[in-house]
Amino acid sequence: MVLEKFKDKVSSEPGVAVFIDGPNVIRKEFDLDLDALREEIEMFGNIKVGKVFLNQYASEKLIEAIVSQGFEASLGLGGEKDRESDVDVYMATNAMEAVHNEAIDVVVLVTRDADFLPVIQKAKEHGKETVVIGMDPGFSTALQNAADKVIEID
Repeated sequence: MVLEKFKDKVSSEPGVAVFIDGPNVIRKEFDLDLDALREEIEMFGNIKVGKVFLNQYASEKLIEAIVSQGFEASLGLGGEKDRESDVDVYMATNAMEAVHNEAIDVVVLVTRDADFLPVIQKAKEHGKETVVIGMDPGFSTALQNAADKVIEID
């Protein structure tokens, strides 16, 4: 009986997918606390996917810190020309997979970048709740206006 109650509680909680634009928000000037961020996101449901996208310049120490906070570190590697856009492509691709995943009810993007506007729009078309978490300077107004919920980090 106890197990059945536990199963019902877990299955009724919304599934959340979190995608963090590492080069855009994990910077010294922002001092992003991943533990506090995870706690904030857990208010929307059970985190089923939690990925931090990084470029080739990410240190082993940073990767270790990300993993210790319960996130998956995903390195976007590609051509020499523009590494940040490579990270954006990997993040957008993963986010679109979540949009088409029936176990995911809420898509959370932690970024300031308007390049993710199509992901938010497509998620909403597919009935997903959308949350954007970001900070100024440079927090895209278009991204904020498109999302169902916006959290601005000071």
